[in-house]
Amino acid sequence: MVPRKAGASYARLQGFSSRSQAPDTGPRACALRAPLPTLESAPAKPKAVCTPLSNVNALAPEHATVLKMIQAAKAAGAAGRRGEADELLVRAAQLAPDHPAVLNEVGLRMMERGDALKARDLFQRATSADPNHPALWSNLASSLHALRLAQEELQAIERALALEPRHPTALLQKAALIEERGDARSAARLFRQVLATVPPEATPPAALAAALSHAREAVSRDEAALAGAIEERLAAVRKHSGERSRRIDRCIDLLTGKRSRYAPQPTFMYVPELPAIEFFERTEFPWLDAIEAATEEIRAELTQVLACDQTGLRPYVAYEEGVPLDQWRELNKSRRWSAYFLWNEGAAQSDHLARCPRTAEVLTRAPLCDVADHGPNGFFSILDARTRIPPHTGVTNARLTVHVPLIVPPGCGFRVGSETREWIPGKAWVFDDTIEHEAWNDSNTPRAILIFDVWHPYLREDERAEVRATIEVVAGYYRATPRA
Repeated sequence: MVPRKAGASYARLQGFSSRSQAPDTGPRACALRAPLPTLESAPAKPKAVCTPLSNVNALAPEHATVLKMIQAAKAAGAAGRRGEADELLVRAAQLAPDHPAVLNEVGLRMMERGDALKARDLFQRATSADPNHPALWSNLASSLHALRLAQEELQAIERALALEPRHPTALLQKAALIEERGDARSAARLFRQVLATVPPEATPPAALAAALSHAREAVSRDEAALAGAIEERLAAVRKHSGERSRRIDRCIDLLTGKRSRYAPQPTFMYVPELPAIEFFERTEFPWLDAIEAATEEIRAELTQVLACDQTGLRPYVAYEEGVPLDQWRELNKSRRWSAYFLWNEGAAQSDHLARCPRTAEVLTRAPLCDVADHGPNGFFSILDARTRIPPHTGVTNARLTVHVPLIVPPGCGFRVGSETREWIPGKAWVFDDTIEHEAWNDSNTPRAILIFDVWHPYLREDERAEVRATIEVVAGYYRATPRA
């Protein structure tokens, strides 16, 4: 079951958005040392009208003062000054006993004490005073849940969601209520909805974190059950076709939460209408046969380079001063990820090519991405022990990247989008490097592979010519000195 705790602080509601942060749903840290005013004990203000806080222009004069006092009480409580916190809340209640923020805070304290009946009365008064804040209705629902008044609880939740359909706490409450009634599938759909409202980088309060964890577990169980139901049906369908479709398998994995969807995110040029595929089918590149067949010879040339030409290795990441480094700060100008270039931005490295004639010869059989001052690129990539290449994307989907594994110790891996693979020496693969990818070497020895770029096979020759010309124009345009 999802933990149910009232806890949304009214003083914070004015700027709250469920898309940007999670509401404060945690229990208050301190219990009262002195009695708080309730409906019976708080002095009433004659003919006082409690204006809804959502109508900012019509607020009572003490509104800002009340909110400041409540916020100060929270700060004092968080700092361990419980007496001061209680005194501030008492003063706020004396100043504005019918203020919805005061009623809400006292209601939260009653929930802490386990007095759900008094809490319900206070939350009802708060929602009557200002019916336009979903968190008040959510808190009322929590008290009704404690009193086992399920139908009234659902009504309060629906009022919260009518005001803010994506309100995380109200969605969690509704899903939990449906789950308790035995409808796990409908509950999972709501849990999935609330998880979609929580940004990945958000750090929710502890009470909400527990509820979100339960939601993820419920969604995971539902997705597994759904996957089983789909697989059972498709088994009958596949009896007629006799084979599985990788495309449909991945579609189902996405649908049932086994995979995440990644889209191309080139840092420079995006060519629309090209297939966005993480790893391409090996059969689409028959020219790889000759390269894979030469693996032993290529590895021998690399071994000779590592023995005799260490100075030819350079850091693959080499940004100049003043450039934002972002995820590359640790590897910038570091030989933990080194490259031995055969071609670098279209420039042939003649000394290196002379050392690796067999590698150079077999690479000419591939449709290398040739663009003046930009390609082809071909190099040995050396990743040191205990080194990770952070997630990143390449410059354009007009090209694809080829890996030919040469030296691969255990503990190495490579991820493109939602698919992770291990390099196998002599077994090449081709991937779209504009889809987020990363690599790691968790072993105690270096890993070495051959990397080069090729044209995307779905680009026609005339399209390649136009892409080539466009890149060259852009490069020349920004290199040129404008005329006065």
